[in-house]
Amino acid sequence: MNYPSQRALSLDCLRSFEAVARRLSFSAAAEEMHLTQPAISRQIKGLEEELGAPLFSRGTRRVELTVAGQTLLRAVAPLLTRLDATVRQIRLARSRHQVSLTTFPSFASLWLMPRLVDFERAHPALDIRISASDRLVDEDDPELDLALRQCRAERAPASAIRLFGEVLSPVIGAGLAAAVARGDAPPLDTPADLAQHTLLEMEDSSTQAGSLAWPAWLAAQGLERLQPKRWFSTNYTHQQMQAALAGQGVALARLALVHDGLSRGELVEPFGPAARLWSPHVYWMVPLGGSQPPRPELEAFTAWVLDQAAATRAAIGDHADPDSLAHAD
Repeated sequence: MNYPSQRALSLDCLRSFEAVARRLSFSAAAEEMHLTQPAISRQIKGLEEELGAPLFSRGTRRVELTVAGQTLLRAVAPLLTRLDATVRQIRLARSRHQVSLTTFPSFASLWLMPRLVDFERAHPALDIRISASDRLVDEDDPELDLALRQCRAERAPASAIRLFGEVLSPVIGAGLAAAVARGDAPPLDTPADLAQHTLLEMEDSSTQAGSLAWPAWLAAQGLERLQPKRWFSTNYTHQQMQAALAGQGVALARLALVHDGLSRGELVEPFGPAARLWSPHVYWMVPLGGSQPPRPELEAFTAWVLDQAAATRAAIGDHADPDSLAHAD
């Protein structure tokens, strides 16, 4: 009986396999890899011999992955993507200074991106790389320097630095506020008036969603049974804010992310600061990349984030001392 080889697989063969699997064509893969089709075929044949299983079924006019090929592709494709990204990162680091961070999409859209122009103007030679994703990352990820995340204090890593707390408040767009004032839209004098309006909510199945949603705020107002005119659901907080700006209803805003819009008059708190509700969640900055020595560009960016966070704390009335309350809200 012939047993599969235990030797390490050739990276060149794995790249050729991924190209054929992605294109489902030996000739297209050969063109992409700048090889001849016979060379690609030999690499795939050698890989199949190493594994002891066929990776492709070759028909007259089409190529298809076998079950073994599908299994190998699921493992190889993300590894090659990460390898290529790491190589690019290393090459870029040798030629330019860069800070890489990860955060969730709504925080990037509503808080980080609008502020970055000032930092970029002050540091024109520094590149910023933002990975906006809800996916959590490893603390020792070598491709990332920082994570800007939101969670309860007890779930924050030991290295996390408190930025600001989470406070919720109903908001409407300036257009709807003007319509209410003219009498062209139902009144919004008290929270009970929300029964005549559309409530904008975010669809979120995470465990933290309950304390950030309308039912929690309504319960705090003694209105557990209130039903609005209709519900309008979106996937992300920034979509919810866009709907509010367009006058489509009342959003339960995360004040830290929208206070700039309030100060410009684009958004309005119909019930004022008295209707604000503090959440148990906190925004954090988490250093990543293991125990790498500090770099001047990373120190500059970190200091800038902390300055912006201090301004946000002042704007939303968060008087907690981030140094004394590192993991308590």
